[in-house]
Amino acid sequence: MDDRDLQYQKYKSILENYLQEQSEQTLYKGQQFSRKMIEQKISPEEAVSLHVSVLEELFPDIPQRLKNSYDFLLEMMIGYGFAYREHQSLRSRQQQLESEIEIAANMQQTLLAGDKPDVKGLDIGAISKPAQKMSGDYYHFVQDENNCMSVAIADVIGKGIPAALCMSMIKYTMDSAPEQRMQPGAVLENLNRVVEQNVDPNMFITMFYGLYDPRVHSFYYAGAGHEPGFFYDAEKDEFEELYTKGLVLGVSKKTSYQEYQRVLYGNDMVIMLSDGVTECRSSSGFIERDEIVAMIRKYIHLSAQEIVDEVYRELERLQEFELRDDFTLVILRREV
Repeated sequence: MDDRDLQYQKYKSILENYLQEQSEQTLYKGQQFSRKMIEQKISPEEAVSLHVSVLEELFPDIPQRLKNSYDFLLEMMIGYGFAYREHQSLRSRQQQLESEIEIAANMQQTLLAGDKPDVKGLDIGAISKPAQKMSGDYYHFVQDENNCMSVAIADVIGKGIPAALCMSMIKYTMDSAPEQRMQPGAVLENLNRVVEQNVDPNMFITMFYGLYDPRVHSFYYAGAGHEPGFFYDAEKDEFEELYTKGLVLGVSKKTSYQEYQRVLYGNDMVIMLSDGVTECRSSSGFIERDEIVAMIRKYIHLSAQEIVDEVYRELERLQEFELRDDFTLVILRREV
């Protein structure tokens, strides 16, 4: 007796017992048998065919019209079987893709992650959270031999894997040109040429790049179409917007970027962010920039890192713990 005959006899026995007793125990045996059929890769139409064959043996006097309905059921299950197998194949591919994206996301986090530098007299806070598994936001610190610290915050206009790959290219370009870190405008001009030559014309990158010199307590900065940050004047207890002029990276090869300067006195702050912070949307609508300022002021007595953490938690709650865009917030505060 081959495997097919064994299956037939086993199924026949289970079905006969159920028709006689209609017990829960027999139903459970049927469930166990169906699992074995799945393990043996028996298709749905084969299972229906087995059921029909057993019924015809147990009840040879079945009306012809009922037999015809079995033919209809069998044809329907053949179509179902094809669709089911296609679904399983697509599901398998999706799981494989999700696994690959997870690996890529972990690699991106490792690649883009960087420790905050230790700059005497400067309190630094930074947080960056992706809306999806891979981020199109990026921030980067570099400290030179003079204890000067440069900081960049960028945002690829787009999401997902293309944005993440583009951001990785930006980091590589910045790491490859250390001699220009002292000049924010020159850094953006160099990056702009790279982006214009290597990135799809439909993908743009905004960036804010600054340099803090602790010897003169000055912050030099330039921007490429990036979301304006804030400057907190501690003596006046006022927030001002940090506007910059400059096209987004990749639009024109010959773009130049104007540099600006701010002198930081005790407890003054430079606040840099991506549009994922200022364009947060709650159930009642978009959150205004004034509301972001109010949140920072609410936690201004805390350290810079605690401020960015608390602002993120509050905005996360307002969005019901579902980010709609990548979120990056960096604060530099001169200590007294």
